Amino acid sequence: MEGTIYSLIPAVLMLILVLLTRRILLSLGTGIIVGALLIHEFDVLKSLQQIWLVFRNIFYSSEGWNLGSIYLLGFLLLLGIMTVVMTASGGSKAFGDWAIEKVKTRRGAQLVPASLGVLIFIDDYFNSLAVGQVSRPLTDRYKISRAKLAYFIDSTSAPITVVTPISSWGAYIIGTLGSIFAAAEITEFQPLEAFVRMIPLNMYAFAALLLVFLVALYNIDIGAMRTHETRAKQTGHVVDPLKKTMAADMEVNAHINGNGKLIHLLIPIVVLVLATVGMMLFTGYQATEGTTTILTMFENTNVNLSLFVGGLLAVVVAFLLYFLLKGEKRSGLSVIKDGSLSMMPAIYILILAWMIGSIIELIDTGGYLATLVEQFSLNVNYLSLLLFVLAGFMALATGTSWGTFGIMLPIAAQIAVVYDVELVLPAMAAVLAGSVFGDHCSPISDTSILSSTGAGSNHLDHVITQLPYAFISALAAGIGYFVYGITGEVIVSLVITLLTVIGIALVLVWQERIKKR
Repeated sequence: MEGTIYSLIPAVLMLILVLLTRRILLSLGTGIIVGALLIHEFDVLKSLQQIWLVFRNIFYSSEGWNLGSIYLLGFLLLLGIMTVVMTASGGSKAFGDWAIEKVKTRRGAQLVPASLGVLIFIDDYFNSLAVGQVSRPLTDRYKISRAKLAYFIDSTSAPITVVTPISSWGAYIIGTLGSIFAAAEITEFQPLEAFVRMIPLNMYAFAALLLVFLVALYNIDIGAMRTHETRAKQTGHVVDPLKKTMAADMEVNAHINGNGKLIHLLIPIVVLVLATVGMMLFTGYQATEGTTTILTMFENTNVNLSLFVGGLLAVVVAFLLYFLLKGEKRSGLSVIKDGSLSMMPAIYILILAWMIGSIIELIDTGGYLATLVEQFSLNVNYLSLLLFVLAGFMALATGTSWGTFGIMLPIAAQIAVVYDVELVLPAMAAVLAGSVFGDHCSPISDTSILSSTGAGSNHLDHVITQLPYAFISALAAGIGYFVYGITGEVIVSLVITLLTVIGIALVLVWQERIKKR
């Protein structure tokens, strides 16, 4: 079964079940079970052992404790606790009151998370969770659905980090390019130079970012997003009251301390930002051998440890500020309990997503898709378009951009260099773009899961509402790569991509105005 067309079954079955049942845990669990059965040719006992093994390996493997996973899960718990502390202290309410005075329109409230998503480019995990923390009180006040907030977060976090050299993604990609160039004996480019030259060729990233701001400016609601936004405006329910959210708002309104100030929200978040970035630089510095630069520190940083330490310090500061408040306060144990429980849906989904990711890796779904690239007989001018589509499908099926990078970037370079070394950068840029597109569409993407968590949105609602916007950006990017295949002009192709996004957005706005007449 491994590395054959049958290796697609777990991923495809999971995606079909998600769409048909809208039950994410059931769909993930089914994909895990079917994948294990396929790996062991339907031997039930060995399949159960495999399921236990991939679960155990999340926390402990033959190489010892998997601290990266433990730190990330711990950070989610800390984030839930910090959210409840800031709410109970009155900090979130104070920020909402302040924001109402400063941000006068619903459009302005939507531009806040969109802009923050671009400004916080250090890491996609950090972006997803930090932007949600800051923006939720404001978007809730203006009755903007959590699904739309999750879209703003998800469609800015990965696109901005994938085109920024000084980010965890940029550093990882630059390091990967170096090893690929060495293996393929490519001496025409240096890794950093190559990354910079690939930036304008990452057409999906720019299309997605542009569409986010057009959606915020012109309130473009498509498909299921319209339902969520209509309910939010008419009823004030920013989430479906019948569904569990990724970071459920605990019933703390009756326990909000009336003496809370803006500092009770801002200071913990500032501590979170400074401590996390400081730890990223520190862990990167410790792991760097030879010349130390900002770039090498981000390349070698321990993101999950940095998030955990930043979250821990932020929670400690939030509690100190909370207990210094005068007036009636909730007990610390009650806050910790509610904060931890609020993150359990996110943790369940993330663990199952990791498990099915391991199953998909074992059955070699990515390897099978990669072989399809080499089997195609194609006009080399359209290599970038083909790689964009295949990388998108691979990231959709596997739920990982970085995994797709690892598989597809070397293959893209190997294929391109056979024809012309000048095709190497466009080919690899298309892989980066397609990986982010597939990641945006996948219900098992960790970035999408964390975006739902940060926004406090139901995860499946986020995935479904984001799909139309992701497809618009992908269509525009596909047209851009097609034009690049004809002209070979990077700027022309990027401009065509962006004009396509603008054109589609204007048509949607015009249709909406026609309906209102």
